[in-house]
Amino acid sequence: MSTPMDITKEISSALASRCLIAQVNGGLWDMTRPLEDNCELNLLTFDSKEGRDTLWHSSAHILGEALERVYGCKLCIGPCTTRREGFYYDAYYENATLNGSHFGLIEDRARRAVVEQPFERIQVSRDEALEFFAENKFKVEIINELPEDKPITLYRCGPLVDLCHGPHIPNTSFVKAFACLKASSSYWRGKADRESLQRAYGISCPDSKLLEDYQDMMEEATECDHRLLGESQKLFLFNPLSPGSCFFLAHGTKIVNKLRAFLRQQYRDRGYQEIDGEEFGLKPMNCPGHCIIFKHETRSYRELPLCIADFGVLHRNEDSGALSGLTRVRRFQQDDAHIFCRESQIKEEVKSVLEFINYVYGIFGFNYELELSTRPEKHLGDIETWNKAVQQLAEALD
Repeated sequence: MSTPMDITKEISSALASRCLIAQVNGGLWDMTRPLEDNCELNLLTFDSKEGRDTLWHSSAHILGEALERVYGCKLCIGPCTTRREGFYYDAYYENATLNGSHFGLIEDRARRAVVEQPFERIQVSRDEALEFFAENKFKVEIINELPEDKPITLYRCGPLVDLCHGPHIPNTSFVKAFACLKASSSYWRGKADRESLQRAYGISCPDSKLLEDYQDMMEEATECDHRLLGESQKLFLFNPLSPGSCFFLAHGTKIVNKLRAFLRQQYRDRGYQEIDGEEFGLKPMNCPGHCIIFKHETRSYRELPLCIADFGVLHRNEDSGALSGLTRVRRFQQDDAHIFCRESQIKEEVKSVLEFINYVYGIFGFNYELELSTRPEKHLGDIETWNKAVQQLAEALD
């Protein structure tokens, strides 16, 4: 049977050299995996989010191969980063640690793997998977948590066979540039009472020029690191007695107050009612507060839409190893708003909020992306209302 790669080559050899992954009837599909029936086929390159994620996911396997071959570690998990900028691989090294001095060896081994190793999809039974990974307790733990009625897939890439749902790029030669970025410690499953792991981060591109551009951008970002600027300009500080909790100094407070004044004026101009945000104790989220205020008294439809906002204090129990200046903290403030409206008002209110966001972000020259959130599996309310709300959200985005 034909594969997406076969079809792509018939269209253009140049296109075949750029396509990283296929989309078959809306689902991602290996370029070298035979098609099973008539289908709607889309071909995706590095220019797409799915293409980038696939290249980086496959590159994590290349990194895993290098780590396993060089250090003999136990591989754990190797996904794309949550910030969509590269990938990492967590591995167990017993008492060893990784740092920048190890990157040369890792990159050298990765370059050997990038010559042209195909990614081969292998479907196995649960017993076969458990037998294959018997020496790796981390993989065994993952396998035992997989649904018993679903097949288990492995991917072979050179000497590495890894537990993975896939899909992957056709072969490693699609990775034209590869670099290690940094190393840090982590915990298995993110729990401090579990095994201590070493996390190696990497980045890869289908073009060496793209990697050079990325490295130039990161070098510039390092020079403009807000943590360095905050310290040099005496804007804020952190104290080890309260990790992740920012203390704004005099100059930093002036900036924060200026931003608050600007947003408060926008609240007034746009019909938002700011409520008292005084802190009485730790709370996991602000969302219930506005709902409680709305429910506190009988409301008339004439009051709708009712827009409520505050500068609330939020706390998140981030792992200490994940804390990073102002980008990952345990205590922070943000303007939190909720709009109570009639079903028929959803579209116009969403458009109003988007205009508000665009105006505020535009003042500071921020770029942003919007994604449509649809009904989750666990939800409240009837499906008909959900469908109408999602439709109005989509129309507002369009």
